[in-house]
Amino acid sequence: MNPPTIQILRGDLTRQEVDAIVNAANERMLGGGGVDGAIHRAAGPDLLEACRAVPELRPGVRCPTGEARITPAFGLAARYVIHTVGPVYRGKPQDEELLASAFRAALCLAVDHELESVAFPAISCGVYSYPLDEAAAIARAVTHEQAWALREIRFVLFSEEVYSAWVRAFA
Repeated sequence: MNPPTIQILRGDLTRQEVDAIVNAANERMLGGGGVDGAIHRAAGPDLLEACRAVPELRPGVRCPTGEARITPAFGLAARYVIHTVGPVYRGKPQDEELLASAFRAALCLAVDHELESVAFPAISCGVYSYPLDEAAAIARAVTHEQAWALREIRFVLFSEEVYSAWVRAFA
């Protein structure tokens, strides 16, 4: 199979017409701020109900950091939402492992569900404070390692600063 087309775009993730958009979720999967809140608002209340239906592994945790879950996308242009939880940045080696795991888990779910196109945000780069250049380098490494079965991967980034970091990493 040919390697996927990789696009770095500046824009609104919730408007992407792809098989799945990736949500930078929290472990509860019940919505939040940033990308997570935007996706929940755009998808409508059925997304919250689908997230509530994901079983808790322990109180308050439906999706542990570094893992991913999939739900229908409801009111979005995409067919699915892949919810993944990146780490809160603390400057420790496990941060990199957990962020790579979040990207990898999302890509693996896409492949497992025979999806061809997926659009990502900058996982952990908002309130979780992951340094942009480091996060972009991790995204690039995991994308090149895991994406062989996909046709298209987009990184849809909201701010110029984040977009520029991804452009540098993928250049």
